[in-house]
Amino acid sequence: MHKRPLTIEPVLTPLAYIARRWTPSPHTVQRAALAALVMSVVIVVTGGAVRLTGSGLGCDTWPKCTDDSLFATPEQGLHGAIEFGNRMLTYVLCAAVGWAIVAARSAKPWRHSLTRLGWLQFVIVMGNAVLGGITVWAGLNPWSVAGHFLLASSLITVTTITWQRTREGDEAARPRVPKPVRKLSWAIVVTSVVLIALGTVVTGSGPHAGDSSEVPRMPFDWANAAHVHAAAAWGVCALAIAMWLALRVVDAPLDTRARARDLLLVLLAQGVVGYVQYFTELPEMLVGVHMLGSCLLWIAVLRVHLSLRERPEAMPGVPGPALDQRQTSVAV
Repeated sequence: MHKRPLTIEPVLTPLAYIARRWTPSPHTVQRAALAALVMSVVIVVTGGAVRLTGSGLGCDTWPKCTDDSLFATPEQGLHGAIEFGNRMLTYVLCAAVGWAIVAARSAKPWRHSLTRLGWLQFVIVMGNAVLGGITVWAGLNPWSVAGHFLLASSLITVTTITWQRTREGDEAARPRVPKPVRKLSWAIVVTSVVLIALGTVVTGSGPHAGDSSEVPRMPFDWANAAHVHAAAAWGVCALAIAMWLALRVVDAPLDTRARARDLLLVLLAQGVVGYVQYFTELPEMLVGVHMLGSCLLWIAVLRVHLSLRERPEAMPGVPGPALDQRQTSVAV
């Protein structure tokens, strides 16, 4: 009598277990990626609110709020509640990023590129949480505050790319516009990175230190830093106008031209807010709006850049960017 050979089932990871039992629709994967993007912007804005209300040291330490309590205590008042509330929003951000990872892993077929982008988001969130703790321990050192914001901007970069990739296939990217236009786009990206970095210098040398105590500031004259920041902003504006005109000259796809138009509108609004806040001595509300505008500006820059190429064979049932056969044949 022959015995049936034993078969050992492989041990499934939690993500693989969920993927076996759930297949999200393409639109669900898109919504999950968009949720992560929205929360990456929300956490920047609420972090700005913490600083602008002077609540940066509302919690005395990290990861606890006090040496004896994980939560804010009544003695810490409103500042403690605001700082602790922002910390709690990190968990909401983690949930949004987790949903994006699970949805990407469970999609059929499994798109490894989306899963890797999701895990990259998670690594950035964890890294920024640690940097936030270091910032508290350092008494809101302006250099660590600047790094905290720049790392948050890198999260917005990855979430924006992930959202775009959910509406594309996994084939090699193909250009939709000539090479000089793509080089112009890279110039906009690089100049925008410089603009955002200069914005952290304006913040680090300006009056909103984040707490009512003596917080060190960057060793720069605030007005001069603001002028340099404004000059960089005008540089981005000039390049964005050149991009809008160039896309019309090369008869680029309509969706790409729409992205360039959106970038100009965001730049206009951000410029108005920037100048108004400068001449009104930086009211907290306008500074917060300017921080939101910085996030939206960076997203607009990335969307223009990403719209200059396409990845064919989008996920079934998901409309990808409009194809223009005249542009897809352009040589790299």
